[in-house]
Order: sequence, then C-alpha cells, then structure tokens
Amino acid sequence: MKKISEILREQGLDAGAVTGLDPRNGKKKLRLNIIALGDVGTTMLIGLRLLGGDVLESIGICDLNEANLARLEMEMNQIRYPGPEEARTAKETAEIIRKSEEHDESEDAAYPMLPPVRIIPQEQICDCDVLVFCASRGVPAIGAKGDVRMAQLETNRTLVRQYGALAAEAEFSGLVAVVSDPVDPLAKVFVRSSGLDARQFRGYGLGVMNARASYYAERDDRFSAYLTEGRAFGPHGRDLVIANSIEHYDDGLSRELTDLTVNANQIVRRLGYKPYIAPALSSAAISILLTLRGQWHYSSLWFGNKDGDGAFLGIRNRLTDRGNEFEDLMVEDALYERIRGAYMHLRELE
Repeated sequence: MKKISEILREQGLDAGAVTGLDPRNGKKKLRLNIIALGDVGTTMLIGLRLLGGDVLESIGICDLNEANLARLEMEMNQIRYPGPEEARTAKETAEIIRKSEEHDESEDAAYPMLPPVRIIPQEQICDCDVLVFCASRGVPAIGAKGDVRMAQLETNRTLVRQYGALAAEAEFSGLVAVVSDPVDPLAKVFVRSSGLDARQFRGYGLGVMNARASYYAERDDRFSAYLTEGRAFGPHGRDLVIANSIEHYDDGLSRELTDLTVNANQIVRRLGYKPYIAPALSSAAISILLTLRGQWHYSSLWFGNKDGDGAFLGIRNRLTDRGNEFEDLMVEDALYERIRGAYMHLRELE
C-alpha cells in the first residue's frame, strides 16, 4: 500500500509543489474569459451562464469568428428567468453583485443570478480572474482512428504558446483552465510558454471520464461499487486509470471499466456525432465552477518542479485558501503502479 503523494517524493518533491497558491486572490465573484467558442466552448458557455451566477461576475468571450461572437452575445444574454428582477439596468446589476458579495445570497433575487456575457477583444483577453483555453485546430473528423485526443497535440501546441506569451506579457495572476485536447500536455506547454506559476493552472478533462465510468457502473452490477467507492486518475484518454474501488480494488474489473470509459467517445463517433457535449459540461463547466467554489472535483494538477519538469496529473481535488488540496489516498500497489505509470508517460510528453 502506498499514498499517491509518494509519486512526488520519488521525484524529489514535496506537497508544496502542488499547494500554497490560491489564484482566486481572495475574490468571491470572478471575471471569466473564454478563448475560442467552437462546439466545446459554446456548450461550456451555456453551462457557465446557467450554473455560475454564484461565483461569476461576468463571462467574456473571444473568438476569430466575429459573427459567431455577435450571435452568442445575443443568444446567451437572452437565456434568462422570467420576472421583473431580470429587467435591470447595468447600474442595478452592479449593485446586486455588490450586495451578493456582502452576503451569502442576495435577498433581492427570487431567481439565481445569470452572469452577463460580453465580447472581449484579444488584447484584453487576460483582463480577468479566470482564463479558459478552448482553442483547437485539426479536430479529427468523424471516423478517425486511434487516440483522437493526442492527435491534436502538435497542432494545438502553437496556439497554446501564442496565448502563453500573452499571459506572460500581462503578468496574469489568476486561474488558467485548459480544456482543449490533449488537456494535460497542453497545460504543461502553457506553463512553460508563459513562465507563470504552474499552481495557477489546471487541466479539465477527467470530469467526463469519471462521468462515463459512472454511466457504465449504473448499467452493470459488476461495476456498481465505482459509484460510491471508485476513483478516476490520470489523463483524458490513453493511460486513464479507473479504479473500481479504493478499499476493495479489483485490477481486472478496473481495467475493463477503464477500457469502456476510454472508448465511450468512439461509440458516439460511430453514431455519426462528435462527442463534445458531456466533456464540455462534466469536465469543463461543472468542474470549473466546483473549483471556484472550493468543492471537490476532478481536474489535473501540476506534479513537478518550478522549472517545468513534471506533468499534470488528473486527480480528485479542491482549491482552498491555502492552495490546491488533492486526495492523498492510500492505494493498493497494483493501482499505485498504474497511476505512477500514467504520470511517467505524461512526463515524457513535451
């Protein structure tokens, strides 16, 4: 039996490599900007608009397609609850936000707050508290074989470096959320190209893998323990680690459930669709909001040194005022080796 933190110790690191920094900088309401509004970015935007009123002051959108931006600014701000409290001036909205920061909930609001959506020019993209990277090039066509996530690494690397340079120039001090595939290697590229503190970054790809494992666990009694005892670790794709149970780990069942989870996206592709809805909501929108609320969720954290030597490892964690806290579980040796193997493979990716 070993604790997961042993992976850090093997690399000559301690918990301080992961913890010690809260990029929310003490703010209760945060300004979030999204880079690129394709299928994933748009679906995530819907989730953030509907669910994020308690922690988001505003949502900024930035994309090369100006017509798409104009359409989304209109349509997102036309998603609203009925009632007179929705008909507010900008000044009234600002006052309600101020009141909600002073109290847990605004007594004036009968309905949840919906954060306003605004178009942001690229030169102002880092003027925010949370920067969400959803840009992507060369998304594999339906019918593509192999690991469609890793296929995007080379094409998306250039995009990440471009925005990493912008973040460096702005001396960005907030949270950077990487959603584009492959999540964990791109988060590492972003850290290196920006020179920012790696603890400001998170990769958001593991949430949907937990959701997919839960989907199969609900449909096959052999995997049902996952719903209450299981965990997901590692990357969004190859080397994913699904554990059927922490207390009663079964390596065979866990590997079978892992295979089902990894290949779930290919089933949707064979039906003729790109599988972006569940990732955009489970991995991105829901997990980002849970991060900002300080709640437990799945995302990847930096397990490495300040020089950029290491990797982002997906694990259940939360953000506290003391920084990142991850579930440092005591696990069976077979499970530990699977998690360690995933981490070592991610370290090799540049």
